[in-house]
Amino acid sequence: MDIAAFTRQLVDIESITGNEATVGHFLEQELRKLGYESRRMPVEGERANVWATSPAESNPAIAFSTHMDTVPPFIPSSEDDQKIYGRGSCDAKGIIATQIAAAELLKKEGIHVGLLFLVGEERDSAGAKVANQHANRSRFLINGEPTENRIAIASKGSLRVRLTASGRMAHSAYPELGDSAINKLIEALHLLQKMKLPSDPEIGPCTMNIGVIEGGRAPNVIADQARAQLLYRLVAPAEQLKREIFETVGRLAQVEFTLEIPAVRLRTFEGLPTMIAAFTTDIPALSNWGQPILIGPGSIHVAHTEREHVNKSDLQAAVQLYCDIARKLTSA
Repeated sequence: MDIAAFTRQLVDIESITGNEATVGHFLEQELRKLGYESRRMPVEGERANVWATSPAESNPAIAFSTHMDTVPPFIPSSEDDQKIYGRGSCDAKGIIATQIAAAELLKKEGIHVGLLFLVGEERDSAGAKVANQHANRSRFLINGEPTENRIAIASKGSLRVRLTASGRMAHSAYPELGDSAINKLIEALHLLQKMKLPSDPEIGPCTMNIGVIEGGRAPNVIADQARAQLLYRLVAPAEQLKREIFETVGRLAQVEFTLEIPAVRLRTFEGLPTMIAAFTTDIPALSNWGQPILIGPGSIHVAHTEREHVNKSDLQAAVQLYCDIARKLTSA
């Protein structure tokens, strides 16, 4: 298959999280053309995962997996001699193309792998959670994310936090008559920025990002409401961190923990370069799919940017990497 052309076909199908139905139908049909038994796992409405296996092995021991959804905005594909551009080119539609190409090569050697393509990874791993309820005999899950073709020894987790501060409205000329929710929120955020976060000698430090701030009514009104959304990248279990967050700002704002994904340590192979994935993946939600391995082409540093791209040479190299890992697992 022409990996670059197939990557561009996928990129040109808009599949921002929540709108993956069209790309799922496309993949289902393309995999059937290649001779796979391709079926949908319904997730929500028309949104569905795609699970494909060879007729020669309906319960493969190895599954290749990645996600079909992308972050906004939609950016159509383009290319030059070296790179493919567009939303999802490296995260993770180029990876879909390489995994299918690798499965095709392995099939010729009598090694049959499953192909699991998921919805919702960029938001809440909804597709992975559904897939985890489906019976399978997979012993190894090779998950694709942009790791620059290096194998991850660990992946950080994530903790999403929502802060809601409440106050009392008043005319801005008489601030003493009101109670500013924005002032409370600002104080809470400053305290959280000063808070010492955990660190792991292998995975690195826990980090915090203030991603969204909103609130207030008008410039001449003392704000009675203000909200912020934060994301912590976890390197350890979150219980102690959650307690410290609440103890630090609980008097200033309501604290809600809206999503928690644990950090995971992963299998590696001698001779392959390694990395630490500071991002989260679907792996924690796929615990029933075997021992996880994380590797894929492209750089996370350009994912989610206006110039997202992947090198064509890295896509080709990833095909061989996926094949090599599958052969090692088969012969182990």
